[in-house]
Amino acid sequence: MTEEEKQKKKKKQKQLALLKQKEVESQKFVELLETLAELEKEQKYVDVQICPQCKSPRIRRVGTLSGDMSGHMGLTPPKFECVDCGWRERTVVKATNRKMGVKQVAIIAEARDIEERKKFER
Repeated sequence: MTEEEKQKKKKKQKQLALLKQKEVESQKFVELLETLAELEKEQKYVDVQICPQCKSPRIRRVGTLSGDMSGHMGLTPPKFECVDCGWRERTVVKATNRKMGVKQVAIIAEARDIEERKKFER
């Protein structure tokens, strides 16, 4: 096997691993949405923090000794990390089954408009 063939084989394996990871991510997200729908039927409304990368609800706050002293002191927003994929950042996405008000709908619409403008600028 030549060096070029080995590189192609490694690249193909990486692509297959990424596809499998995407399937797992989408399955986790579907399960989360189903759970939120069930809770809404029971009239229980919750906000669940989810990882922006893998859509897992297994998010925890980074401790002071693990590198978030400024977040603990209140100087910056707290830092969160995903237990599943290792993502670490100060922003976190929330999934909810609460009814949205006019203000939330306007914010989402404005964010989508900004995304569309960026696509046209490219």
